[in-house]
This record gives sequence, structure tokens and C-alpha cells, in this order.
Amino acid sequence: MATPLTAAQMLAALRGEGLTVHEHTGWTTHNRDSATGKTFGPVVGVLIHHTAGHGDKELCYNGRSGLPGPLCHAWLGKTAGLWMIGHGRANHAGLVDGDVVRALMAETALPHDDHADTDGNDCLYGLEIENLGDGHDPYPAEQYRAAVLWAAALCRAHGWSEKSVAGHKEVQPGKIDPSYDMDVFRADVRAQLAKTVGTKTAPAPTPSKPRVDLSRLVAASRTDPGARQGHVTYMAGTNLVEAALVAEGLLGKKYAGDGSFGELTRDAYARWQRKLGYSGSAADGIPGKTSLKKLGAKHGFDVVA
Repeated sequence: MATPLTAAQMLAALRGEGLTVHEHTGWTTHNRDSATGKTFGPVVGVLIHHTAGHGDKELCYNGRSGLPGPLCHAWLGKTAGLWMIGHGRANHAGLVDGDVVRALMAETALPHDDHADTDGNDCLYGLEIENLGDGHDPYPAEQYRAAVLWAAALCRAHGWSEKSVAGHKEVQPGKIDPSYDMDVFRADVRAQLAKTVGTKTAPAPTPSKPRVDLSRLVAASRTDPGARQGHVTYMAGTNLVEAALVAEGLLGKKYAGDGSFGELTRDAYARWQRKLGYSGSAADGIPGKTSLKKLGAKHGFDVVA
């Protein structure tokens, strides 16, 4: 746990990491501390989001109906660069899994996010990256590199490793952001932290696609339908597959995003298999390698066995 950086310390850390930083008018005093009666901090880590939209810097500053701004500490545009949005408590994380928060604090492997029992706005810095988050909207190399530098700068300032970095999808059940693989992102942060600040370095690699583990997804498709309502076996992979099935028009949106590969999801996957020309036992809703790879190719995720 650490004391949050002052606005001046934040700017120094980000610029010291090599970032060009733009300052939104009023950002240094823009927060939710007084309105909520809560003081931001101590902090335990940094959280990465995508905005699910374009041109949303002002939305992140002002907020929306029912959710006042700031909605992050910094906003990272595709071409507009990094902008400071708020300093202090921001409405970006919501209720998250306390076990994950404790793992970030201890810098240990992140557990499955199956609870929403801790206010992440109290203790996590938040970056919103301008991206549709649909698996088809690319992250320009410079935008992705800036996200790596932002996370590395805060970790370096607090003496943290890359294990203090998480994606929203890793801390709050049902979330899918950001739409790239966080293990790869953390590896890029680790590589940046190993460098000496101020030296010229090669750009970080472009973001990888999120991955779905076939064996874990098959286990979910066999376990979840017969378990209690809402049982979750493999949340991250199931959410990616359900989002793809929704995009295909095979699953209603209201039935997606809970991480459970229930009967409706299995029926929808069976319809996907039949769409590919499978029939009989080959279209039983249990994902196979070929059908899953074809779904991932269309909707922006890779498949690992």
C-alpha cells in the first residue's frame, strides 16, 4: 500500500518515463473525494480499461447520467495522446473482488474475480484507452506503447513490479476490458521497468489478441449448464465467446457477460456449429478446436489448447 502521488509527482513520473502529457483544465482538483466523503488511497495498483467508444475524452472528464466524472485518472486517445483527467478518487473501477485487490497489494498471482465486494475506486489508479473494445478496433502501436509507459511510470514511482497491474476484466466479474491479453501487457511493463529511465528504447510490441483456452472452455460448457444458476467455471473465456455469439446474432445480449457457459450459451454455440455445417453430435454446443478458431478469427481472439 502506498500514498497516492501528488499531481506534481504524477506529472514528473509520467514525463520521466518518456511520455508527452496533456493536462485537461482543472484536472488537479477534479475528483470524487468530497462528494463521497472518501479520500483516495492508500493505493495498491493500476487498472487498465478501454472506453468502448471513440472521441470520449470529455465524457471521461464530465461523466454521464448516474455516474459523475472523472471516470479515470488519465485518458489515452488513438491520436490525441495522453490526457490527465482527474486527481484523487475517480469513478472508474466500481466494486471489485477484494481477493484480487489483496493479490495486487502482495504482488502475487491474481485469483479468479468471482466477487464484487471492495470499492476499487478507493485504491486503484485508472487509465481509459480510447477503443471500441470489440476485437476489431486496432490499438495503434504508439497508443499501446503509451499505455505501457503509463503503467510502468506509476509502478516505478511506487517501487512496484508489473504484478501491481491489472485489467478491469481481471478485477470485476463480467467486465471484458481491455480487449488485449493482460499477461502480454504485464510482460511489456516488466520489460520497460528493466530499462533505465531517460534512455531511448525501441517501441513496445503491439498488443496481442485475448486468448481463449479450449480445454477450460470445454470444461465450462460441460459443467455450468448442470450447476446452480450463475455457476462460473471460466469467466474470461466464456465472456469472449458469448460476446462473439451475440455479434453473430445467435445469443441475446441480455444473456451474455455473466461468465457462465449455461444452457442458453451452449444452445447458441450449437447454432454456431450448425452455421458452419456441423450436425448431430458435432453440433452439440460443446466447443471444438476448429469451430472455436473460426469464431475467434471473426471476433478477435486466439485459441490455445
